[in-house]
Amino acid sequence: MVGILRIKYQIYVSPCFISIIREKTMKNVVTIFMCGDVMTGRGIDQVLPYPGDPVIYEPFLRMATGYVKLAEAVNGPIAKPVDFSYIWGDALGELERMAPDVRIINLETAITKSDEYWEGKEINYRMNPDNISCLTAAKIDCCSLANNHVLDWGYPGMIETLETLERVNVKSAGAGRNLKEAETPAILHVKGKGRVIVFSFGTKTSGIPFRWAAKKDSPGINLLEDLSTETVRRIRKEIGDVKQAGDIVVASIHWGGNWGYEISGEQREFARGLADIAGVDVIHGHSSHHVKGIEVYAGKLIIYGCGDFIDDYEGIGGYEYFRGDLGLMYFAGVDPLSGKLAFLQMKPTQIKRFRINAASREDAIFLRNILNMEGKRLRPRVELGKDTALTLRWD
Repeated sequence: MVGILRIKYQIYVSPCFISIIREKTMKNVVTIFMCGDVMTGRGIDQVLPYPGDPVIYEPFLRMATGYVKLAEAVNGPIAKPVDFSYIWGDALGELERMAPDVRIINLETAITKSDEYWEGKEINYRMNPDNISCLTAAKIDCCSLANNHVLDWGYPGMIETLETLERVNVKSAGAGRNLKEAETPAILHVKGKGRVIVFSFGTKTSGIPFRWAAKKDSPGINLLEDLSTETVRRIRKEIGDVKQAGDIVVASIHWGGNWGYEISGEQREFARGLADIAGVDVIHGHSSHHVKGIEVYAGKLIIYGCGDFIDDYEGIGGYEYFRGDLGLMYFAGVDPLSGKLAFLQMKPTQIKRFRINAASREDAIFLRNILNMEGKRLRPRVELGKDTALTLRWD
């Protein structure tokens, strides 16, 4: 009898059984696609099927078509007009292969026909609302809007942005007709797995004018006053008001300058506070025009800077060292029961002719080395697979 019981016990803890348990657990993991700045305005708007008014009010160019000419001078002609899916290029195949449960981007443009540009602001991004299908072509679920371009064309432009996204059933967070709306997160339902709740925050360090902050009775964005412990506690209360058991909370944050790998101690402390105190599971950081370091803290994923994903910067020199043309598609698997990271796979990309292309192996090695160089301080390490895919490893 004892022998039989011992045999049953051995079967129970067999590697095969553990493998089955792990496989079942992985089936419940929620896969979240995130990327850096998606800037579909200005030059990119001009090559889409319905280009808007090209007039801009910038120091060096007065027509958005000038950015098209710069790009074509470097990488060759773009067959205009392109179809709505063109700009996503090779990313569409990768999205289909990975089949993420939710798709989150930082949308850095106003979607509007407004001519009320924000006077004194040097960069003016807008996309014609008739080109909104360029977002639905990639089945985007949520746009983070608390950034330094959503108000480039004034409050009418921002409100039209919200209305356009609502019209095509793309959720947004971080901007609103008043403070309450700007602070309200997007709630994404994942069939059979639960919910992903997306909060969007902006900071002044990313170049957001203080006047853009939403007020109780006036529109604007969800702009944080600082990165203090008090701010973390306030965010904890906001999360506590909406989070339920099994929910995954994403904090999408626009912070820091455009160039440079340095991550301030203030940013790290704030990110860790969000994980420790506020109940945030994933931090989706952006603003830098190039990829920055990654950290896994207490099992929670912190991406400090995703880099640009889609922009019209081809032909603009001065920061070639940072390789701003390279980006990453982040596919994060998160356990909804614990909120901890189960896996992170990244696909290197390159912007060329206003289109996302699969990066070369040489460029994938460059990105791996950058992430590992930054990872010496942040601990995770990145491995390059047989193709160009990157995988994060952490203790």
